[in-house]
Amino acid sequence: MKGLILSGGKGTRLRPITYTQAKQLIPVANKSILFYGIELLRDAGVTEIGFIVGDTADQVIEAVGDGSKFGIKATFIHQDAPLGLAHAVLTAEPFIGKDRFVMFLGDNLIKQPLGKFAEEFQDPNLNSVIMLTPVENPSSFGVAELEGNRVVKLVEKPKEPKSNLALVGIYFFDHNIFDMARQLKPSWRGELEITDAIQSLIDNGFNVHSHKITGWWKDTGKLEDLIEANRMILEDLEKNIEGSVDEKTEIQGRVKIEEGAVLENCVVRGPSIIGKNAVIRNSYIGPFSSVAPGVKIINSQIEYSIIMDDAEISDIDGRIEYSLVGRGCRIYNNTTKPKAHRLMLGENSEVGMI
Repeated sequence: MKGLILSGGKGTRLRPITYTQAKQLIPVANKSILFYGIELLRDAGVTEIGFIVGDTADQVIEAVGDGSKFGIKATFIHQDAPLGLAHAVLTAEPFIGKDRFVMFLGDNLIKQPLGKFAEEFQDPNLNSVIMLTPVENPSSFGVAELEGNRVVKLVEKPKEPKSNLALVGIYFFDHNIFDMARQLKPSWRGELEITDAIQSLIDNGFNVHSHKITGWWKDTGKLEDLIEANRMILEDLEKNIEGSVDEKTEIQGRVKIEEGAVLENCVVRGPSIIGKNAVIRNSYIGPFSSVAPGVKIINSQIEYSIIMDDAEISDIDGRIEYSLVGRGCRIYNNTTKPKAHRLMLGENSEVGMI
């Protein structure tokens, strides 16, 4: 079985971060979202993986390389434009051939091994298996209607949903999906919808089954989902201190401090992670915080936040919380008089002043 990870898309809901950063490479607990998906497929025995890439192809290719560091073989497949998930499937047909495959949306995070589902899909009587989860707002998702485990209908964002079972972005297919996708016409969004392709499988008598995931699942397309995913992953963190911590620093709970990090006169409450070569002085790092490699935090407080590589935060009054700070950003207290706020913000930025 082969794997297909969708690694394109513009990430418009995470701008301005995604103007310069592939959304799948944003770190959660100091590891790129994309890497969790790679490891999930690898651990299910899927080691030949194609990556659908778009405008941020160079970043994804650089991050993944040939795949050997993950124990996989990586192939990169360029999609000319984001024309829908079914279009991405068609773009990958030369890579997939007649093999069975699992498609995974690269900005998804789930806490559920896929090995037993991959093994089940070796059954030649199955043409597709889709993963579902109950949601509180099914009108915002593609929703499945079932008879037992068999899928009888899929509806994209129904006004009056007949179930609360939403597609979570993990799909097992055999080669018949390509014929179904070729017959599609673009939706009102101008895209070839994967829900329409799966519905075509059902309508043409193919066997489409479902499984409900039992662990948590997050689509990390929005800030609040990123922060929540960061929290959930940090919940499983184990204490491990490899960096330098002076005698004035107080470590409380499950805190991971990576090699080369330096902490002086700080309070750090877990679960939280401090990346390699970070420098934290006279500061407070609260629970559910991820501080990436190379970050500097001086005389400041953060909590429930993701601070990306090489950012600098210094001399901030009040606490920074529930925030995503991009790579190389500088946040500092302007001491000039008359006192004023001096900002350089990208499009769609959000700043809360105190």
